[in-house]
Amino acid sequence: MIRRARPKMCYKEKSTDEDDLDLSRQEGDEEEDDEEEDEWQPEAVAPKRQRKAGPAPAPKKPAEKKPAVKKPPKPKEPKPKVPRKVAEKKPRAPRGRKKELSAPAEEAGGVGELGEAGGVEEAGGIAGNAAATQLKVKEERLSFRVPAGAAESGPSQELSSNQQPLPVKKEEPEDDFTFDEPATKKLKTSEAPQGRPVRLPKTGKDLRYDLQMHWDPIEVLSEVTRVERWVCANIVELFREENTIPFIVRYRKELINHMDADGVREVQLSLEELCAVSKKSQSISQALKKEGVLTAEIEEMLKNCRTLDELEHVYAPYKKGSKLSKARRAKQLGLEPAATAVIQDPQNLNLRALVKPQCEGLSSLEEVATGVAQILADAIAKDKETLAFIRSLCDRNLVTLHSSVSKTALKEQQQPLGERAGKPKDIDKFHLYCDFTSNVQRIQHHQTLAINRGESLKILTVKVNIPDRVKSEFCRWCVNVRWRPKGYASNELMKILHDAVEDSYKRLIQPLLCRGYRSSLTASAEKESIAMFVRNLRQRLLVCPVRGRVIMGVDPGFRHGCKLAILSPTSQILHTDVVYLHQGGGAREADKLRHLMMKYSCQTVAIGNGTACRETEEFFAGLIAQKFFLPLDVSYCIVNEAGASIYSVSPEAVKEMPDLDPNLRSAVSIGRRVQDPLAELVKIEPKHIGIGTYQHDVSQTALKAALDSVVEECVSFVGVDINICSETLMRHVAGLNAGRARSIADWREKNGPFVSREQLKLVKGLGPKSFQQCAGFIRINPENLQSCSRAEVDQAAVPSEKPPAKRGKGKGPAAGVARPNPLDQTCIHPESYGIAMRFLEHVEGRVEETGRPELKQRVEASVQRVGLEQLAKTLDTTPETLQLIVDGLTQPSGFDIRQGFEQADFKRGIVSMGDLRTGVVLTGRVENTTLFGAFVDIGVGRSGLIHKSNITLEKLPAEQRRRSLALGPGERVEVRVLNVDAQRGRIGLDLIRVLR
Repeated sequence: MIRRARPKMCYKEKSTDEDDLDLSRQEGDEEEDDEEEDEWQPEAVAPKRQRKAGPAPAPKKPAEKKPAVKKPPKPKEPKPKVPRKVAEKKPRAPRGRKKELSAPAEEAGGVGELGEAGGVEEAGGIAGNAAATQLKVKEERLSFRVPAGAAESGPSQELSSNQQPLPVKKEEPEDDFTFDEPATKKLKTSEAPQGRPVRLPKTGKDLRYDLQMHWDPIEVLSEVTRVERWVCANIVELFREENTIPFIVRYRKELINHMDADGVREVQLSLEELCAVSKKSQSISQALKKEGVLTAEIEEMLKNCRTLDELEHVYAPYKKGSKLSKARRAKQLGLEPAATAVIQDPQNLNLRALVKPQCEGLSSLEEVATGVAQILADAIAKDKETLAFIRSLCDRNLVTLHSSVSKTALKEQQQPLGERAGKPKDIDKFHLYCDFTSNVQRIQHHQTLAINRGESLKILTVKVNIPDRVKSEFCRWCVNVRWRPKGYASNELMKILHDAVEDSYKRLIQPLLCRGYRSSLTASAEKESIAMFVRNLRQRLLVCPVRGRVIMGVDPGFRHGCKLAILSPTSQILHTDVVYLHQGGGAREADKLRHLMMKYSCQTVAIGNGTACRETEEFFAGLIAQKFFLPLDVSYCIVNEAGASIYSVSPEAVKEMPDLDPNLRSAVSIGRRVQDPLAELVKIEPKHIGIGTYQHDVSQTALKAALDSVVEECVSFVGVDINICSETLMRHVAGLNAGRARSIADWREKNGPFVSREQLKLVKGLGPKSFQQCAGFIRINPENLQSCSRAEVDQAAVPSEKPPAKRGKGKGPAAGVARPNPLDQTCIHPESYGIAMRFLEHVEGRVEETGRPELKQRVEASVQRVGLEQLAKTLDTTPETLQLIVDGLTQPSGFDIRQGFEQADFKRGIVSMGDLRTGVVLTGRVENTTLFGAFVDIGVGRSGLIHKSNITLEKLPAEQRRRSLALGPGERVEVRVLNVDAQRGRIGLDLIRVLR
């Protein structure tokens, strides 16, 4: 009794929402305008309840309609506008009629909220009274929502009442493993002091029009990413204008509320998923239309789907090659009206009249009852309110994931070694998951990926366990509330209904829930794993370069010797050689090393961390301890050489070092990774750099897209000197690609160095949009211009005859003579040069003083005196743009954002693993972070592991507490040794603090 009373109260609240929705839908195009006004207001409502804020705009709409009604003077001008509006609505008429034939609950669900089920199967499940053939389609449309339909009887009120209290989106515990704080981007978008909505004008058709779905993509994006609606709308519009993430994050901050690149990238990925759902929905509709099975009901279900899983659920019964479902076979026998009557009119239903002894499937009363139950079961499994209720039940109960050793693996393990076919399965690697059980809301991401890998190797069997009480409560709710007959039903009919509910749960709903949990866990784990890759790669690329040193790169080895490459401070190859340090000729090879280091004044050695690294380190440490290299003060560092061997045989390396042996190319790469890590690592595919874990267990497409995006972000934010950077590095700048980078390099070879950014407009294939995206990240360094002869500069300054001809074709105007501009070596975008010049006039400065201390003093004094916001108003710009101008004018020449980042550790001595004792405190550098902990190089030849349980909130700086683990490659940490397992080569560490 208590369970029923609560729904009735909620139903009244829902009916008002439905009325408002009906009213708003009748107002056609005016509704879209109202929604546009509302979407710029940040909403603090729960994601799925946002749509239920419908009553708020409702009062506005009558107010807007009054001018239309208030036209009795008949000026003859407004009169034609009324028919025009009706005419515009004509394309939407079929949808309108469909909604009128459906129940109010269907209208509220069809355009407003979307149930997890996504609708119903083909033309209904429980049709009304099918007396006339022409009304059959209409009755079928009413089918699955009949209990919530015509607002006439009690059962429908009890039915729709259960939609309100259902908790939404509890399936995905997004922040379970992030120190109970939201991600950085979420803090920036919701609590940033800027937080002022800035509306970006739309340049084309609305995204909702393009996707042609029944849900609002902006609302869904806001719900999924937890970013304000106005920010989501701006990001969507920026992407539709073909802007890149680095450009958006640096030069359009006010439009995205100062979100970071990761936050914008997540919105982009979510947007791509929604576009994929729309595309898939349209292709399914076309396929079903060709087969002649597409009905209005199925089309609406497809347009209501928000995920690919929901689309698959709707499409599964109609796939080519799939068996005809039990429900469809029963419908073909004409049992659909009987199934409808079980709910609608049970007192007048006579199943015995449907028995046809000669017809298979209708030959007995039992067969007829079974067919009716199958139609009901299918309708129950496709009903969105039913699915929402069962999911809420699962959220309130303990659903677990259990993994165990598969029968195949056990059987193979029991066979003798000689009889085993193929490679034996290594069960020991999965010993942690041979009998593993965890709550689906608490399982960790790396556990999900490990279980998935074991299952794909056929070593593990995985099962989702849903408690029995979920089934019993669900069946009771269906029979007594949602699918309760609207009249007296005999025991025979009630038994059919009970059988239908149980069959629906066991055969259709439970498998759907299990698949949903598995896919949800996998998607969440993959997302976190890729995010970990992204953070690791960013920190690896942004390691501070070591400038002004001659470096000896060493690729260690035993049998084939250690390969050496001595590089100048500008990364030019001075000498290459091979020394055999570990084959008895140590003294002779040491003299050779000393001679080379004295000849080239080399005091820094970079040793790769591959084979023979430990022995090579000992050799150099011993010579340094003996002061063998005096008067040189020699030090060394260990460099992660992951990917160096792959790069050494790549076409890029062959083109760059054609006459060099591949083994020597590896030594060159190792040395250059110290001099400029970013410029060297971009030559290697990101997934080969040795970061993250489970890289083969996540979507390779998503991983590659995310890593490539981070490379572009890092290269763009650091900036490239267009006159000296390699073509490989250039192609990773925002707005450029391999073809445009090639064109820029060709122009540079033909015409000499670039004198100004404006000359980029003369490059073939570089249009206005590409120039806008890349210009702010390209530098023109005057020091490199001075190294050219005066003739070259003059030649570069005056464009040749061909470029002006191309300008006439639409390349855009460019100055006849390009002159060096000091602003071209700053982060200020050319579109803001006019504002920068007005600001310089305001502070009484000159553009030639850019980067000098005296200009910095005047700028800082002016900002402090007047205030940044007031200055921005005076100059008619935004505070964000003005802040960029201030930074660009005050940063010294050659400023590099990596100067504040960590750089390689240089050592003169080593510690062995035998020296370690429990409780010893050491400093080290993070080598890699994974979903279960961080690996730290403490200088003993073997990395130690800080388990994630030892990375607690209070041990981290405030700015690093927002993401799981919060450590990344290159960070220096102080650790305590917890345990040492010399036999297995494992070191357990505890984090004490992060060093700054």
